[in-house]
Amino acid sequence: MLKEAQFYNKLKDKVVQCKLCPHFCVLNINEIGKCRIRKNNNGKLYSLSYGKPVSINIDPIEKKPLYHFLPKTFSFSIGMAGCNLSCGWCQNWNLSQKNAEEFDRDYVSPEDLIKHVLKSGCPSISYTYSEPLISYEYVFDVAKIAKKKGLKNILVTNGFINKESLEKIAGFIDAINIDLKSFNEKTYSNFCRAKLAPILETIRLVHKKRIHVEITTLIIPGLNDSSEELEKIAKFIASVDINIPWHISRFFPNYKMLNKEITHKETLEKAYKIGKKYLKYVYLGNV
Repeated sequence: MLKEAQFYNKLKDKVVQCKLCPHFCVLNINEIGKCRIRKNNNGKLYSLSYGKPVSINIDPIEKKPLYHFLPKTFSFSIGMAGCNLSCGWCQNWNLSQKNAEEFDRDYVSPEDLIKHVLKSGCPSISYTYSEPLISYEYVFDVAKIAKKKGLKNILVTNGFINKESLEKIAGFIDAINIDLKSFNEKTYSNFCRAKLAPILETIRLVHKKRIHVEITTLIIPGLNDSSEELEKIAKFIASVDINIPWHISRFFPNYKMLNKEITHKETLEKAYKIGKKYLKYVYLGNV
């Protein structure tokens, strides 16, 4: 089932421009956006992932990671294909760097998905594993029903989303973990094909909306592990709110970065000490 997308403009000659994220992809007929999910079908933009979760699990909420929201509970977790970033170190590349058509999955309506969530007994549903917001229409429809049923909605996102898109769904989201990969524009440009500024704006906006927010940074040797950069990240988070938890995660070689070393524990400890200078809650992950 194809679902017409939200947030796009129709241009001349059946060309469309997606406005969901800061890529603003301009697509000719049959072209697919950088996210691998949004396609121009004869002059209309459609989501290819609607009703097609390709990964479904029940996870401890701490795995998201969220340490200060519904602790010691389990979250019904779903992931769709695709991502609007192309990080060379992606830990879920076999999901994020593929499109929905590469997975043979049965259609699951938002209503049926919520029935499964309620049957599981989980108090929350997490949109996670890859980038959930590029499957905006499905997440939006599921989240609305979940809210009516008393479930909590959780986003695990890279934060690369436009303000208008985020504001529309914000009222249905209860908690969010945002992956702040670096504090360097060149790193985002060269390794993720994205920009830093929109992600910082997302963090500010969700905090302003009073959505519970936690931040994760994967520490990659030689890329974002300098004391200077770690201090910039910690200072920025503190400038928003010193109570925002910062999860410092250990890197393991994966995808296109198999030649990188595992993050040294000494580096993680350094990052932890820097974080604690500015923030109340700092946690080490993948150790």
